[in-house]
Amino acid sequence: MTILDHKIDFAVVLSVKKANPNGDPLNGNRPRQNYDGYGEISDVALKRKIRNRLQDMGEAVFVQSNDRKNDSYNSLRERAEGNPDLEKIMKSKNGSADEFAQLACQTWIDVRSFGQVFAFKGDKSGTGVSVPVRGPVSIHTATSLHPIDITSTQITKSVNSEPGTSRGSDTMGMKHRVDSGVYVFYGSINTQLAEKTGFTIEDAEKLKQTLRTLFENDLSSARPEGSMEVRTVYWWEHGSKLGQYSSAKVHRSLLAERISDEPRGYEDYTFSVAPLDGLEVQILDGL
Repeated sequence: MTILDHKIDFAVVLSVKKANPNGDPLNGNRPRQNYDGYGEISDVALKRKIRNRLQDMGEAVFVQSNDRKNDSYNSLRERAEGNPDLEKIMKSKNGSADEFAQLACQTWIDVRSFGQVFAFKGDKSGTGVSVPVRGPVSIHTATSLHPIDITSTQITKSVNSEPGTSRGSDTMGMKHRVDSGVYVFYGSINTQLAEKTGFTIEDAEKLKQTLRTLFENDLSSARPEGSMEVRTVYWWEHGSKLGQYSSAKVHRSLLAERISDEPRGYEDYTFSVAPLDGLEVQILDGL
């Protein structure tokens, strides 16, 4: 395993058709929008999908959702204590925070990728821990290339939830979707933080593969199979730890041009990459 020794930037173009890519719980679970009407998918939601794909690939993941967990632990504390070495540090009055962080990074790929705050209260058998880990992989919020139109549909329930009740089909609810949209998000991998967490070149390759298959095995009633698709992944590998260019300049080199007066879908855009001297881009289709 070789620790990542060069900066990496990336961008992902994805399309949405008749799906809710990321509901806002503070707004009736309507698809997220900014004040200008552009659609958004939070970085937290994107990291959740990356973690799920890493699990599908057989990788050990610390922050697992309840519906996808592959162990018997019901909390993050239980999962941490399930590692005997970490449990020993947690129960020690003079345990090393650096050693705890190192062991956690070695154990779970999402910890050494995104970082994690381990904050567990003390109990009768220990003093608790408070260990922050900064991860090298940063991901931006995905934003649509044009303002999105949201369709809201009223739905009814045709059966009773409880016996002995008379109300059934007249129980109402709402379901929201984006009819069509194209979103882009950006990210980068920092080599200084990669050295601290032990993030490797092999880990970077696994991340690249998860980005290409981000919405596989992610179906739900809000996101039917095939309604969300990764179209293209752009992957820049710099020649040094600090990189030849800033991440902002690299991300700006991805250009999206409208070929329709009223763009709605992926086919209404053309994408190109402005050349940067000494920095090549790898362009990968989604799977």
